[in-house]
Amino acid sequence: MNWGLYFGFFGLSMIKFLFAPFGGPHAGLSFLETYLSCVAGAVFCAIIFYFSAEFFMIRAHKKRKALIAAAKASGQELKKKKKFTKTNKLIVNIKRRFGIVGVSMFAPLFLSVPIGSIISAKFYGKDKRTFLLILFGIVVNGAITTSLAFGAFHLF
Repeated sequence: MNWGLYFGFFGLSMIKFLFAPFGGPHAGLSFLETYLSCVAGAVFCAIIFYFSAEFFMIRAHKKRKALIAAAKASGQELKKKKKFTKTNKLIVNIKRRFGIVGVSMFAPLFLSVPIGSIISAKFYGKDKRTFLLILFGIVVNGAITTSLAFGAFHLF
């Protein structure tokens, strides 16, 4: 057993869950080893960021207020922040089109687990289904991406 590889895939899945399983076949891990390492890392990260999302949102709000206050005190013009970036538009489109299921299942996959968990908590944190949908999305998406990784590895 190579614990270093397991922890490597665990850590990589915490950052970018979509691409982490693709290294499993090249590292010599089995399907199950790759899948479990990646899913465990994503679930661990989702737990941390979903349940601490309010802390991160409050902290970001306080930072923005302090920055505005400092700019006003010094008499400087504060450059306006773009509100409608491509990422924001994508998130709003997913929210409108797919609702709680789309945001909870696919935001952690396509954006990243920390950002997707925070966004899901921001939009749907009051709904009890949100965290379970995130976990379900991680399990299902992990199976799909790991299957694609091993299928592509055997084709080439």
